Amino acid sequence: VQLVESGGGLVQPGGSLRLSCAGSGFTFSRSAMSWARQAPGKGLEWLCGIYRDDTPYYLDSVKDRFTISRDNAKNMVYLQINNLKPEDTAVYYCAMSLRNILFTNDNSWGQGTQVTVSS
Repeated sequence: VQLVESGGGLVQPGGSLRLSCAGSGFTFSRSAMSWARQAPGKGLEWLCGIYRDDTPYYLDSVKDRFTISRDNAKNMVYLQINNLKPEDTAVYYCAMSLRNILFTNDNSWGQGTQVTVSS
């Protein structure tokens, strides 16, 4: 099982990013997928997830600016972040669960993708 995140970078406040996560080594279409982040000096924060039936779920703190989507044909899950704020600065990770459970990771973590929001 492998999860590879990409798409991060340095963005000005108010900008947007689309993060990508490529999954391999498991039946992607049968997995729930989630996004989490870890800001410097802080613990892991779950953000949103998407069930195998394509139903998304967002924590209240992100639902206005974050959009999760998946493409099972490409084994990809995406996170669109709009109106980025400095407090969004973090390493972003995706996670998978063949049990179709959100906000859990049934495998080891990938390397993540760094998002830095700064002017």
